[in-house]
Amino acid sequence: MKIKKGDNCMVISGKDRGKSGVVERVVTKNSKLVLTGINLHKHHLKPSRKNPHGGIMNIPAPLQSSNVMVVCPHCSRFTRVAYKITENNKERICRKCQANLDVNTSTSLGIKEKNVKS
Repeated sequence: MKIKKGDNCMVISGKDRGKSGVVERVVTKNSKLVLTGINLHKHHLKPSRKNPHGGIMNIPAPLQSSNVMVVCPHCSRFTRVAYKITENNKERICRKCQANLDVNTSTSLGIKEKNVKS
């Protein structure tokens, strides 16, 4: 998937259209995402020792990844993700401003640079 955990994303369709949040969890099997504070569903709890009065909790439910776009940290616009392949790594870039979306590009793929003696 082109969206990773920790990305800032904006919802482009559905009941939470226009809201943005950070990706908490990625479910690659179903291509779904869980965003903080978005797509909240009510979960009713029975009284127990832990919660003696019971209650209603708001739990974020997964969203389909096609309903979400990445927000570029450099130009602050939602954008599609492109890839730029160099000699040592593959990095995600913004389609609009061509800025890097990855924070740790070389460590994300586990590629270490070689020490070159000059």
